Amino acid sequence: MIDLKYTVKDFKSENEVRWCAGCGDFAIMNAVQRTMAGMNIPREKFAVISGIGCSSRFPYYMSTFGFHTIHGRAAAVASGVKLANPDLNVWVISGDGDAMAIGGNHFIHLIRRNIDVNFILFNNRIYGLTKGQYSPTCDRGKKTKTSPFGTIEDPFVPGKLVIGARGNFFARAIDGNMKLSQSVFEKAAEFKGTSVVEVLQNCVIFNHGIHAEITDPAHRADRQLILEQGKPMIFGAEKNKGLVFENAKLKIVVIGENGVTEDDILVHDATELDSTLHMALINLQLPDMPVVFGVIRAVPALVYDTEMVAQIDQVQQTRKVTCVDELLKSGNTWEVTGND
Repeated sequence: MIDLKYTVKDFKSENEVRWCAGCGDFAIMNAVQRTMAGMNIPREKFAVISGIGCSSRFPYYMSTFGFHTIHGRAAAVASGVKLANPDLNVWVISGDGDAMAIGGNHFIHLIRRNIDVNFILFNNRIYGLTKGQYSPTCDRGKKTKTSPFGTIEDPFVPGKLVIGARGNFFARAIDGNMKLSQSVFEKAAEFKGTSVVEVLQNCVIFNHGIHAEITDPAHRADRQLILEQGKPMIFGAEKNKGLVFENAKLKIVVIGENGVTEDDILVHDATELDSTLHMALINLQLPDMPVVFGVIRAVPALVYDTEMVAQIDQVQQTRKVTCVDELLKSGNTWEVTGND
């Protein structure tokens, strides 16, 4: 294999990046570009598909093939792109509004089919491009331009939606930790099937600080649990807190207290077919529990586009009709020769 020796600059387009200064989208894009540069895949083999929203400007800023589609339809278009061109490495860029609201139906069926695309879900819990309306991931009681007295709805939890749609890969990252984001994107790119990565992203204009409790440097170590495959679920400023499963629930324990040792701490296995523990990890939230990051679920499964290609090959080998002319001339046919 030829080493293409790409750098991040090779994946940056010449277009001016028109996101607000300080927007979390910059860091996410940089992490994606770093990931692509290290994949040793020709740039013409990448396709970036987006819907509508601030995040969906993404294809303009990438030096790859791309398609800025319509609201909520990125998953549908990306499905067609991948099935028509199975050799392409397809990335879908969408937001919590674009994917969870108008695009919700396409989102869940992409996951159910397990088409081999990488889906990055920017979650700032607001509609940023259209100026601050509440989105499907806004918390109950959130006051916005379209909910001045507070929302009276419970939000979608993206990870729960993914697993509910029979998803095989779900990960979570956060815009301010580019090293983590790149690591997660790399694992998503390696996965065969639909990989969904939720990135908690800050909208500096319409929902600034929405993830501040998680990212606050003074408490970050105690509020974030970064999972690693095959390693115990340990976190905290002193790396002495861990998770155990007790009475069908996750519980925080402190190593060294009440006889607890590192051997008592749960070891992460993203490849476990049973989604019970993965769902429990997704459900963890402040203030009582840490927020979980990293690859939560990565279970090998049959891939739609691979199965489709194999099915077509099989049918072509056994078919009796090989072209349209043969089809038209098969069965009962007749020839019109004149008016008699």
